[in-house]
Amino acid sequence: MDNVELVWSDSAAEVYRFVVGPIDNNVYVVRCVATGEATLIDAANEPDRLLRVAKRLGVTSVLETHGHWDHIGAVEQVRDAGIDVWVRGEDAGMLPGYDHLLDDDTVFQVGELGLRTIHTPGHTPGSISFALEGTPLLFTGDTLFPGGPGNTTFEGGDFSTIIESIEQRFFRVFDDNTIFWPGHGKESTIGAERSHLDEWVERGW
Repeated sequence: MDNVELVWSDSAAEVYRFVVGPIDNNVYVVRCVATGEATLIDAANEPDRLLRVAKRLGVTSVLETHGHWDHIGAVEQVRDAGIDVWVRGEDAGMLPGYDHLLDDDTVFQVGELGLRTIHTPGHTPGSISFALEGTPLLFTGDTLFPGGPGNTTFEGGDFSTIIESIEQRFFRVFDDNTIFWPGHGKESTIGAERSHLDEWVERGW
């Protein structure tokens, strides 16, 4: 139903992914098996479909990785449906509305699960990533993709800042087996990308 795929699970957590909008944004749902409570990462687009999925999977909150238009297209509708939207303060003004601000290095509770917040500026000043505690999973928004960092040519982007975020907040913290799930496209691992950092710096994007 609604082309939603269960992409990862263990005894405590389920992660679902579906793709929405004109530039194929990934939307993720992280669900606590014990309580049935879930959060949705990036209310990107296709609000009717998104809300059907949210209702079916028990979504009670939305976490925005950043404020670019293609990641916030359904924010108004999810808030109208009574689902609170969380975002970093630096990007809050890019949204049509929000309910709460996300701090860095705190644990966002989803039932019995914890998503640790990781402020990773560079794509936007308020870009934030989420690590699902007790699992090898990391949600990187548009900060890190297979093959390199996200685009830094938009207003508020900065290449040296995104490189620092990737090096300091990802590569120095997470082991090679960490699976990261970006805002567009396929997942990869930290180990597959780590050795390419100098190449990305040299090419400048």
